Amino acid sequence: MTVDVTDGQAGGGVDDIFNSAVAAFALSAAWELGALDELRVAGVLDAEDFARRRGLDTASTVGMFRALASVHVVTREDTKVTPAEHFDEAFRTRSFFHWLNRGSAELFREMPSVLANENRFGSYYRRDPAAIAYACREINEICYDPAFWDVMNNLDFEFTQVVDLGCGSGGRLMDILDRYPGTTGIGVEIANPSLEVARAEAAEAGYGERTTFVQGDVLRLEPDPRFEQVELITCFMMGHDFWPRESCVATLRRLREVFPAARRFVLGDATRTVGIPDDELPAFTLGFELGHDMMGTFIPTIADWESVFAEGGWELVRTNRIEMAAGEVVFELA
Repeated sequence: MTVDVTDGQAGGGVDDIFNSAVAAFALSAAWELGALDELRVAGVLDAEDFARRRGLDTASTVGMFRALASVHVVTREDTKVTPAEHFDEAFRTRSFFHWLNRGSAELFREMPSVLANENRFGSYYRRDPAAIAYACREINEICYDPAFWDVMNNLDFEFTQVVDLGCGSGGRLMDILDRYPGTTGIGVEIANPSLEVARAEAAEAGYGERTTFVQGDVLRLEPDPRFEQVELITCFMMGHDFWPRESCVATLRRLREVFPAARRFVLGDATRTVGIPDDELPAFTLGFELGHDMMGTFIPTIADWESVFAEGGWELVRTNRIEMAAGEVVFELA
């Protein structure tokens, strides 16, 4: 005798929750393996042929596309795969999924342990810095760059020296030097592996003589002769590390002392969202805010930021709201 223990047809509700979780991992993999780019260009691919060309397991590759089809990112007819209704949006936000499912996977997997107060001391969580950097480079391009270059195009002064705080692999610094041929730049970064990449890429791109990369903690910088003539400071996607408030004010004051010639400070970061219903949060917001809560990192609101600048020795010139995914904003400080 066969007994039907289901309570209805599959699809919707918990089925969608579970399948979406699997599809999120599949989306990260599809980006890293080149499937999303190939679909974007060609408009169609054969899953078995793609697996063969990329040296992938065929059954698993077909399963990856099946997961994407379950949430309408692609349409699958046997092994033929084509973009579906959510493909363009998934392609645009692919780095958000990579941040979550590659860079922060261990943090979220260990949520029961991370939430326990008895465990929240020392290095109680782990993430993948390389995967985070890989994702954040593209997140920066789609979220911050349009507003950043708008700010740069409207500067009311010329500059010859710029410093990028938390420069990572140096991408923003080299972009600035490319647009402003007469300038030199300094990148400050705490992680030596990132600095090694920055130095190598700057040399390869022909910026070796125009760049200096300094290993240092932005929150504890000391005066340095190399910093004395810097007129422009940029800092993106690390401003929340300045907080809590007392620490943020102290850091802002210290930067005024360390960079005495600075005329503008362009600060871009995500902020904590306010007033959005839980079931209307955009992609990335929930993961970003919950992830940083688990890490014990305070995420300020825009109002929090605007309340510290004067006390920290800076004048707020303009607040440029982006708010694409996680309350992104670019502050112009003088």
